[in-house]
Amino acid sequence: MAAKEELYSKIIPRRLRQNRASNAVKQGSHLDVLLSMGFPQSRALKALVSTGGRSVQLACDWLFSHVDDPFLDDPLPREYVLYLRPSGPLQNQLNHFWQQSRLTCGKNKAHNIFPHITLCQFFMCADSKVEALCGALQSTVSQWRGRFPSPLPLELYTSANFIGLFVEEQVAETLKKFAADFAAEAAAKADVHVEPHKKQLHVTLAYHFPSSHLASLEKLARGIEVKLGCDWLAVLFSRDIRFANHETLRVMYPYVPQNEDELELVPGDFVFTSSVEQMSTSEGWVYGTSLSTGVSGLLPENYVSRADECDTWVCHGSHSFFSASPSEKSNKESRTLDGLLSIQCLDNSRPGDSSILSVVCQPMQVLRINSHCRTPKRTLFVCRHGERMDVVFGKHWLSQCSDAKGRYVRTNLNMPPFLPAWGGGHRDYDMDAPITVFGAMQARTVGEALLETNTTIDFIYSSPSLRCVQTAHEILKGMQLDGKMRIRVEPALFEWTKWVSGSSLPAWIPPADLAAANLSVDTTYRPHISISKLNVAESYETYMSRSYKVTKEVLADCKNKGGNVLMVGHASSLEACTRQLQGRTLRNSKEFIQIVRKIPYLGMCACEEQDSGVWQLVDPPILPLTHGPNHSFNWRETLQQE
Repeated sequence: MAAKEELYSKIIPRRLRQNRASNAVKQGSHLDVLLSMGFPQSRALKALVSTGGRSVQLACDWLFSHVDDPFLDDPLPREYVLYLRPSGPLQNQLNHFWQQSRLTCGKNKAHNIFPHITLCQFFMCADSKVEALCGALQSTVSQWRGRFPSPLPLELYTSANFIGLFVEEQVAETLKKFAADFAAEAAAKADVHVEPHKKQLHVTLAYHFPSSHLASLEKLARGIEVKLGCDWLAVLFSRDIRFANHETLRVMYPYVPQNEDELELVPGDFVFTSSVEQMSTSEGWVYGTSLSTGVSGLLPENYVSRADECDTWVCHGSHSFFSASPSEKSNKESRTLDGLLSIQCLDNSRPGDSSILSVVCQPMQVLRINSHCRTPKRTLFVCRHGERMDVVFGKHWLSQCSDAKGRYVRTNLNMPPFLPAWGGGHRDYDMDAPITVFGAMQARTVGEALLETNTTIDFIYSSPSLRCVQTAHEILKGMQLDGKMRIRVEPALFEWTKWVSGSSLPAWIPPADLAAANLSVDTTYRPHISISKLNVAESYETYMSRSYKVTKEVLADCKNKGGNVLMVGHASSLEACTRQLQGRTLRNSKEFIQIVRKIPYLGMCACEEQDSGVWQLVDPPILPLTHGPNHSFNWRETLQQE
């Protein structure tokens, strides 16, 4: 977790808080009820603040679900921010822009937060002061009724990577005066320091987007009628300070922990993750903290999807400058912002969506053929392996399918009928897990798609991991090339060794044993880098250099012998084997990890050699493969339960 000591340094010392506790809190009815139920005051306040003070029932539910939260009794304040939010016709226009820009160009940084004008920087407020803070906002808005500028003149501004609506300068100064009045009221009533926004006030429409999207986004932005009527609402939001710089993920499917260090997942919950916490996780797993419980643990990455930053924020008050009583719309906003924007579903598929729960069966994409005859360009395909056993059934999956004598016994239809027999014994599968039955199906589906699009593969290489070799074999079966083409097992294609748990590399099955297990492996192939040259816990730069080196050497070897090369590796392989090949500089390790986490099973990229000799990423010849997990089902526990 980020600098816990720094967070505590910003909190009022315990002695001072105790000396002032007698007049710190206005005892509202909700708090009185919770105290009468026997909850400690600190916990009761934290529950009310974390649920927006909406009801005693919600606060109780929060307390019961956070009984195992290690930070339940820590005096960590929440972070607050004051926004102006549009409502009425202009809000509809902005929501339409949000929707169309997301559909047309995908998500950019602006989509993380709903349309708004920022009036102050994020600031902290102790739970015991939140009621006074909300009172300060209400009082300030009341003083400004009749003085608030209407309408707000907005002007479109665009640059290479930013599009926004800026408030006319003179009016912006008036809004800053309102923010300053709120800061003064908050200091007087709640004893908190609020820093009013000093930069130009604006509504951000898009930023941090590829330059190729500028024209499309600018065209959509010019369609916004900025002179439409709008009731601007002053809205106070808060977020958990512990996760201010974390990525927010939405839980899509239920998951029951298989091991003590794993996190239970409930659809609709949110999980906070940081790149620092992912440095030591295994491939296919993410470490995060649940919003609903405050508990942290490992979870399978394909059970969650990216959410917007504001999805977990709490609203503490929404006030109109033109109406003395809150409107019906304002009341609706006084809730946790789960699903605040109707357009969120565009980037976050919901459980029950048939497009997620089943394999997408769309017509295969047909290759476009250029009418001008020319020499076909060489293409390097890199794809990730299929679904792996230890992700689906837990790290100790072998214990679930071993009898009293240690022999493999299939206990689930998604487990393979048998495991390849080799001298290492079953114990080595703990470090080198095979793919599931569905993982084999995924790979065959990709192979069939390559065959249907008339894609030619002349050479196929694989990481020494069993899951990669099996995936390569199933792709060949789908292309009807099993027995006709042999897989070259290349140790240099193994993932970043820093992610390997333990002090040694896996004991991979030798090529001869793989071939004996009826896998299409080339037993005569001599690797570019031997297994003995791989080191545990190598640096990021060493891993990227290794991957680039072997990719160049493989392409050089194959240049005069054929055209296209397929490499079957890990999620990291798609970036590691193509980044420097394109002449691009390395990302830093944190950015690299974020990229890798987004690559699903059988994720594929295509890198094409240009006439200049430079390689460039292009669209793969096949459609992506989307599917969802099936959680474990026990008919006795489900259907016979009374």
